[in-house]
Formats: sequence, structure tokens, C-alpha cells
Amino acid sequence: MNPLDLEPQTLATAAQAPILVLLAWMLRGLRRGAEERCGEDAARPDPGAPPRMRHDPDALSRTRDELAAFKLEVARTYVPLSLIRDVDQRLSRQLLRIEEKLDAATRAATAAAALQSAQRGWRSEDRS
Repeated sequence: MNPLDLEPQTLATAAQAPILVLLAWMLRGLRRGAEERCGEDAARPDPGAPPRMRHDPDALSRTRDELAAFKLEVARTYVPLSLIRDVDQRLSRQLLRIEEKLDAATRAATAAAALQSAQRGWRSEDRS
């Protein structure tokens, strides 16, 4: 039997079968790793039952710490230093603009308050 005589759909199915077996094997390994990490017993009464997870109070904080470390590693490894510097400079400039606007608003509010107190005939020393 010549493989070229088979229909293309049959050839595609034959090529996909090993990939599906590999995928199932990987999922089994991931499930086993998750069970070991959560400290689950290997013996379960019903094999079709969903895994029972023992709640570890530190598991969530450990997971968050690991995720933060991974994000930091990705930022250090995959983001060019020039881009980080550019973002830092843009943020610094924007913060300086905001600070200048806040200073101007504070000066305007102080001037308006002084003008109102002058119109009422009060002096700033009289308030204390």
C-alpha cells in the first residue's frame, strides 16, 4: 500500500494522532505536578472525581511572590534598557508637569484667599 494513495484527510489524521497522544501525556504530567504541589494524596476513592485540594494558607502568597518574581525577570530580560529609560524619563516629566500645576493651583488659591481676606478688611495675623 502506497501512502500517497491514501486520502489527505486520512494522512492528516494519522499525523495528528501522535501529537494528541503527546498532548495527553503533557496534561497528565501537569496534573500530577499540580497534585504533588498541593500535597494531595495519590489515592482517591473515585478516579473521575475532581481533585481535592488541601488549602494551604501560604500557597496564595507564595504564588503571588513567584508571579511577581517572574514579572520582574521578564522585565529585566525582555525589555531593552533604552525603553525602560525612555519610559522613566517620560514619567518623570509628566510628574514634574503635575507638580507644577499643583504648585500653580496652590499659589492661586492662596492669592484668592488673601484677596478675599483683604476685601473683608482682615489681615492674616488676625486669624490666629
